[in-house]
Amino acid sequence: MLTLYIGNKNYSSWSMRPWVLLKQAGIPFEERMVRFDSFERDSRFKQEVLAVNPAGQVPVLVDDGFAVWDSLAITEYAAEKFPDRGLWPRDAQARARARSACAEMHSGFAALRTHCPMNIEASLPYVGALVWRDQASVRADVERIASLWTGLLREHGGPMLFGEFSAADAFYAPVCTRLITYQLPVPGAVMDYVRRVCALAGVRAWMEEALAERDFIATNEPYRTGR
Repeated sequence: MLTLYIGNKNYSSWSMRPWVLLKQAGIPFEERMVRFDSFERDSRFKQEVLAVNPAGQVPVLVDDGFAVWDSLAITEYAAEKFPDRGLWPRDAQARARARSACAEMHSGFAALRTHCPMNIEASLPYVGALVWRDQASVRADVERIASLWTGLLREHGGPMLFGEFSAADAFYAPVCTRLITYQLPVPGAVMDYVRRVCALAGVRAWMEEALAERDFIATNEPYRTGR
């Protein structure tokens, strides 16, 4: 049985990606949630994660004692282990484009991640309005994401980025939650895609469990003092 180590569902966007991917694809796994108490080396979080991942970060997938960390590496490992689950598009060029889209998310959009951290429970339109007004880099990130999604949806006919659900949709699922939390302005077709992603069974399950956590971690919420 696979075991996936994750952080808090309300905050951990990188954990959300492989969790949603496995869940939506019907790949069985056990979940081990390690609370974000602190990121100091002597914290409970670090000590538990370091026991399976020398990088000390989540997500981590453990398969019969073999650990794979980093969301992209986990995705590739799962795609090879379960080739019948369609984690990547079947067409070679579409598959390459999906990998490019995931890699762009993996290494880019730092401004959006910094100024609008994932917080599924919260509704922060006032924070979003200030960020949108003051942070040109966030506007550029959102504009690029909207352009990418629009082009892929047009090319592949929807409802997901490559027609059917794939790793690309899982990788951008946390962005969908950010657009809702901060109410950042995007075209109507983009928001329609956001709603379709949030309606996926795997995404809906993650969001419902994030709401059920009822855990406030101040270091993850610099914009408010309580929940």
